[in-house]
Amino acid sequence: MRNVHDRLRAALAVTRQALADGEPAEPATRDLLLFCHGFCTALTAHHQGEDRDLFPAIAAQHPELRETLRYLQQDHSMIAHLLAGLKAAVARTASAAELDQHLEGLAAIMESHFSYEERRLLTVLETLALDADPDAVLGPL
Repeated sequence: MRNVHDRLRAALAVTRQALADGEPAEPATRDLLLFCHGFCTALTAHHQGEDRDLFPAIAAQHPELRETLRYLQQDHSMIAHLLAGLKAAVARTASAAELDQHLEGLAAIMESHFSYEERRLLTVLETLALDADPDAVLGPL
């Protein structure tokens, strides 16, 4: 999980750098569109895999974590909403300042979510019996 989170953090950093490197007159450069699409797709797939496969397996084997899992799923929903806002801003070629606000908000929520998830679930994952491919659940390691 931590490896996937680190890759998503790096993808966000590359996306933010693409924005910083863009021309002021046209902030939604081809690089930004490419990096944003890749980042948004990877983060969405990661959360969908957790919601679909990982969290039900954890809940079945560790019912004491159900409240934690509900909280994490709420985060997933909020992050999906923020990603939709970012995609819409990129599609309408919003200003660099607006795009940076979207990315800053995503970075803050994502970091808080990842840190909490790692604190609460990493030890559980070490012994979890999961009948699914980890790459399909979490994303490529």
